[in-house]
Amino acid sequence: MAVHTVKDQLLAQRIYLILAALFIASLVASNLIFQKFFYWDFFGIYTFEISVGILPYPITFLITDIISEVYGRKKANEVVTAGIFASFFSLLIVFASAEVPATSWSPIDDALFNRVFGATAIAVFASMMAYLLAQYIDIYIFHFWKRLTNGRHLWLRNNFSTFFSQLVDTSTVLFLLCSFGKIDWALFWPLLLSGFLFKVLIAALDTPFLYAAVFALRKRFNLKTGEEIDSLNLRRVESVEDSK
Repeated sequence: MAVHTVKDQLLAQRIYLILAALFIASLVASNLIFQKFFYWDFFGIYTFEISVGILPYPITFLITDIISEVYGRKKANEVVTAGIFASFFSLLIVFASAEVPATSWSPIDDALFNRVFGATAIAVFASMMAYLLAQYIDIYIFHFWKRLTNGRHLWLRNNFSTFFSQLVDTSTVLFLLCSFGKIDWALFWPLLLSGFLFKVLIAALDTPFLYAAVFALRKRFNLKTGEEIDSLNLRRVESVEDSK
């Protein structure tokens, strides 16, 4: 039985806050930079054509999986909710910045600023709708498989939850962007295929990082397979009870 001190409590809270900060930063950044698209030739097998906004987005799913595994479903959902507020708050900042007139000597004039950030409102709305569906689905499926496997086979719940939630995310955001006229409908299926395949690839590649993070946290807080910690008082709780 682990003995948890005040130092343990503070460390657990600090780690949780760092993970939450990385999650929110990745989410907000993905909403702000989405208008640039790039291509990536994957060893001649397939050429991806996707938004740069997709680059930080898989990080959010990795972080929620880490939090889900170590801190529990409730804490993962709290981070998701915080991300929603952060995204809408960043949108208000963009709106305010667009309303104030640029000086004559400003390196970025009003026209260029609006060109870059003008579609941010639609992007955030579309992203949030997709984000709400995908993240909560990801967390739900992750804990479903965790209960089903009694906390074993971390790779299984990590990949199964992420694959399905990323399909929901990609299809939803593209549907909304096409519906609002921000992307041509002719690009829907090519972008859906590229976006989903890219996210699946990244999800598979991030599995070792998930294992490393979970292993380190379990070792530090002396947790057994399937056990979770409450970041406020470090009670050792069973994941089945946490999900009730």
